[in-house]
Amino acid sequence: MHVRPGNGFVPNFLLFKKTNVNGKNEEPLYTYLKRYCPATRDGFSDSKELMWNPLKVNDIRWNWEKFLVTRRGIPFMRYDPSTDPSVIAPDIEFLLQNDI
Repeated sequence: MHVRPGNGFVPNFLLFKKTNVNGKNEEPLYTYLKRYCPATRDGFSDSKELMWNPLKVNDIRWNWEKFLVTRRGIPFMRYDPSTDPSVIAPDIEFLLQNDI
């Protein structure tokens, strides 16, 4: 049976939660993604204002940094927060058309 959200539908699982993407308490998913996709920028703007440690070259620099992952769970590409989503479309099309 398929249930469409609406009419006061409330899922019985957590949809979102705040999580650590950098530092000693980062979620393993982000450790994995960052291991295979290099940083989109060099250095840090002002390391005194950062709230995690240790700082690593592949750390996520800002919100809206994007990762594209293949259907098999392999990290394919990492995009800077300033990247417009329309720029990602050709990469998505490529992955959809190829069994990578």
